Amino acid sequence: MINPTYSFADVSLVLSHPAIGTFTFTGEGVGSVTIARANDVTAHDLAADGSVMPSKIIAKNGTMALAIQQTSAGHAWLKKAYAYLENAPTDQWVGMTGVLKDPALGDTINMTGISFQKKADAGYQQTGQQVGWNFMVCEITG
Repeated sequence: MINPTYSFADVSLVLSHPAIGTFTFTGEGVGSVTIARANDVTAHDLAADGSVMPSKIIAKNGTMALAIQQTSAGHAWLKKAYAYLENAPTDQWVGMTGVLKDPALGDTINMTGISFQKKADAGYQQTGQQVGWNFMVCEITG
């Protein structure tokens, strides 16, 4: 049996917004993509006699972090998107959606209600750097 091979070059992240358009992030210029769920999906209530009542919680919100080279086309697209949304009508703020696909692992993660957590920090040094874009996501499935 041959073990599956992972390659970040096969991973893609597509971000779309009706007013801005679509950009596909591949391994080019991208250092990492991290998707994190924000909440626990189980809670326990403990009674005085020690009995436990578990609760199932449907929580699908979270965050996405994208580390990307500061000279990449993806970083330029994100700067343009942020500049537009900063001055756009409020109802457009969470209009971004995203799909991350990793064919080697068979993962497809869909995200809706994506908004910028803040504008990426800007660092200027002797050598080029990666910058971090952080997003809040209303719903993560997959």
